[in-house]
Amino acid sequence: MIRVAHLHKRFASGRGRRAREIVAVAGVDFSAADGAITALLGPNGAGKTTTLRVAAGLLEADSGSVTVDGIDVARRPRAALARLGVLSDARGLYPRLTARENIVYYGRLHGLGSDEAAARAEDLARLLEMVPLLDRRTEGFSQGERMKTALARALVHDPPNIVLDEPTNGLDVLATRSLREALLRLRAGTGEGGAGKCIVFSTHIMQEVQRLADRVVLVAHGRKVAEGTVDELCALAGEGHFEDAFVKLAFTAAERDAGLGAAKAAGAATGVSR
Repeated sequence: MIRVAHLHKRFASGRGRRAREIVAVAGVDFSAADGAITALLGPNGAGKTTTLRVAAGLLEADSGSVTVDGIDVARRPRAALARLGVLSDARGLYPRLTARENIVYYGRLHGLGSDEAAARAEDLARLLEMVPLLDRRTEGFSQGERMKTALARALVHDPPNIVLDEPTNGLDVLATRSLREALLRLRAGTGEGGAGKCIVFSTHIMQEVQRLADRVVLVAHGRKVAEGTVDELCALAGEGHFEDAFVKLAFTAAERDAGLGAAKAAGAATGVSR
């Protein structure tokens, strides 16, 4: 299980008189259960990637916490990350190594022996339908082939929790379908010791959420604005189509936040508190 609690993260932008503070995440709070796929859905700039980078130990939060199976990522990063597989937007494969060598190398970094890492590479190649790729150098791989190799590398130590940042970006229809089927198998535990994974992925693509997610966390302007199943979010928005529900919930919240910001600025200028 992954638990994100009251997460806040700000960034400084510019210098001197042009310096300003950008609020990327402003109190995001959700839990992702084992044996389920949780989607972090929101428009560009909503804070999805920042939230997942904090969860993966790549950024330090200003406040709040992320726990992985009860382990605080900030306080015990190595223990937490041992239970986490991360697929970020930067694939970062070693181009002169084969897919097998990339996977085995990461297995060794996670403390697996040579034979165990090699066996895991074979198992994952079958799970992700990438056996023909194993002994090819990753240089020249298509986007879909790189994605499969990067995902296998993230799963080599058999983590119970998986985090994916917009995993279908740049993939064609067949590669997207292949990834979707792999994630469904991982959720069910097929081929991975029978234990269903906790999977969290970020996206702004409605169709992927509808086809994959057991639960949806809707974020806008760095805040969680709604949470539930697709049907529950449609009911909350009073809409029959999920895309309409998303627009109504996410962009109404963003406009509301922008209005509050404008009101505070006006109050500061006139000395009136709002």
